[in-house]
Amino acid sequence: MKITRIYNDEVGKSHFGEVDIALKDGGPIGMLSEKFGADKIIFRETPADYDFKWHPAPARQLLFIIKGRAEFTVSNGERHVFGAGDVLLLEDTEGEGHCSRAMYNEVRHSIFVTLDEGVTL
Repeated sequence: MKITRIYNDEVGKSHFGEVDIALKDGGPIGMLSEKFGADKIIFRETPADYDFKWHPAPARQLLFIIKGRAEFTVSNGERHVFGAGDVLLLEDTEGEGHCSRAMYNEVRHSIFVTLDEGVTL
């Protein structure tokens, strides 16, 4: 299973990347990843006019978009729009960070899950 990540390099610039979550046969219930340690869960509603300029992620966390769409921009100007069902790994906790803004005048519902220190996806 592939998910998008936003990370910072050694000089603090943010980039898009991809993480491949390894899955193994879980029998009749489907394919499963290993268990990853998590710290906190945050439920969030973001307004339709949300436009948050450059900021680093407050913690290394997974973002699950439940409803609505948002555009994320990294340091080199590359932009991607994510919507319901998308998962992002936010790892740009230092440096310039990223921009995020609401798209199509939609309220966004999302869940943030902060990862335990040392967790590798």
